[in-house]
Amino acid sequence: MIEVSNLSKRFGAVQAVKQVSFTARDGNITALLGPNGAGKSTTLRILASVVQPDGGYARVAGMDVAGQAMQVRRSIGVLPHNSGLYARLTGVENIRYFGRLQGLSNSELDERIEGLVEMLDMADFAGRRTAGFSQGQKIKVALARALIHNPQHVILDEPTNGLDVMATRALRSIVRQLKTHGKCVLFSSHIMQEVDALCDDVVVIGKGEVKFDGSIEALRSHAGTDDLEEAFIQLAGVEEQPGETAAP
Repeated sequence: MIEVSNLSKRFGAVQAVKQVSFTARDGNITALLGPNGAGKSTTLRILASVVQPDGGYARVAGMDVAGQAMQVRRSIGVLPHNSGLYARLTGVENIRYFGRLQGLSNSELDERIEGLVEMLDMADFAGRRTAGFSQGQKIKVALARALIHNPQHVILDEPTNGLDVMATRALRSIVRQLKTHGKCVLFSSHIMQEVDALCDDVVVIGKGEVKFDGSIEALRSHAGTDDLEEAFIQLAGVEEQPGETAAP
């Protein structure tokens, strides 16, 4: 379980996160939603122990992300917005490198890599250098890298951004498998159909503050509309410009 309580972070004059609180449960998929600049990525980076909070706390499996960063990193798998693959390494070499950083033995790595290559349907390209990979191939390798140590908590930052329809469907299927195996999945997305299809709970952030925390149905009820996109716009305080669509 991931617990966030009164989390705050300032960058100079900008209050990126202001007393944010929510819980992401094991065996659930929780969406972290908000317009650009709302504080989503900062919150996820704090949970990944990349950024130190100014106030409040965040705990992963009861471990404080600030005071127990190394233990937290062993418990989480992170798929960042930018896959950040090493272009001169093959897909398997990228995955193996991160597995070694997690302290896995060669035999453990061989078994885990074989399973992930099969699960993510990467056999056709996993042995090639990642330079020149399609966006879908990059995401699959980055996801395998995040899952190599079989983490209980999985953080995904806009995982389907730039993917085609088939790659998006495949990734959604994998996220559902993680839930079936009791994992705690927290991800950010700008695609409301994706949130509606996958998520159990939703946290909406606007201007660094939590505007809503609850189930999909509770979100619709709270906003007074069945249109999830409209509900998000109302709660996040997004102002549409003339001629623009409602998509956040």
